Amino acid sequence: MAEHRRNQRKRAHHAIAITDAISGHQLGHVGNLSIDGMLMISGRQLPEDALFQVSFELPNGATARNHTLEMGLHEQWSETANVPGQFWTGFRIIDIAPEDYNILFDWVNSPGGQFD
Repeated sequence: MAEHRRNQRKRAHHAIAITDAISGHQLGHVGNLSIDGMLMISGRQLPEDALFQVSFELPNGATARNHTLEMGLHEQWSETANVPGQFWTGFRIIDIAPEDYNILFDWVNSPGGQFD
């Protein structure tokens, strides 16, 4: 089955924890990111078609300072991962501040970790 993605994705090369910005609880870790979506790896299945307000620290290789991004996400799909007890969840980014979008765009398009 061929996949058709609109935008390039970039893998997270280390654990980037995703926090529910409202409850403060950790939801999971970034698997990969694009400018319009995210794959999250978590230890539990999330509700279908749910909306989330999340934050996470995006590493910045150009400087020593990480960037904390906050965004609204809409759950698109979920499935059991290859590792027992883990789930993959695909999200669409539905709200992100312009400054955070620019940081995300630069990170996704920086060298290393891209795949189609």
